[in-house]
Amino acid sequence: MKTINKANIIPFDPKYAKDFASLNVEWLEKYFVVEPLDVELLKNCEETIINKGGYIFFAKVDEKIAGTFSLIKIEEGIYELGKMAVSPKFQGHKIGQQLMRFCIDFAKKQDWKKLILYSNRILENAIYIYTKFGFEEIPIEENPIYKRSNIKMELML
Repeated sequence: MKTINKANIIPFDPKYAKDFASLNVEWLEKYFVVEPLDVELLKNCEETIINKGGYIFFAKVDEKIAGTFSLIKIEEGIYELGKMAVSPKFQGHKIGQQLMRFCIDFAKKQDWKKLILYSNRILENAIYIYTKFGFEEIPIEENPIYKRSNIKMELML
């Protein structure tokens, strides 16, 4: 397998909306189920994320979309890091870490206060990466926005 030194991180373009949805559905179906909120965010990502002050980025390797993540606006200066996924074909090449580094640098340039995320403890690699980049566990709501979530983390910027 060819080693990938660096993915090109690009902003949202409507032509990649299907990639955003399919990459996320792929991992959700592997580990959990696709919830109604996922469907809403993935099917109409421009309307539900971009037009509400959020962002979507993609990791592109050669001409293929290798990974993605979104920054969903919660309130001024606070965003949810969500819908992060890397294609199984590109896993093991640190694409997720490149996306995470880009995400944090981007958030700092915007002068945001913090990032939050929801995850599940069975996703050990993801939790490891979040912790490595400085996210810390905080109390989770009694009824989190995603049923699969059993951990909430934040990164003060």
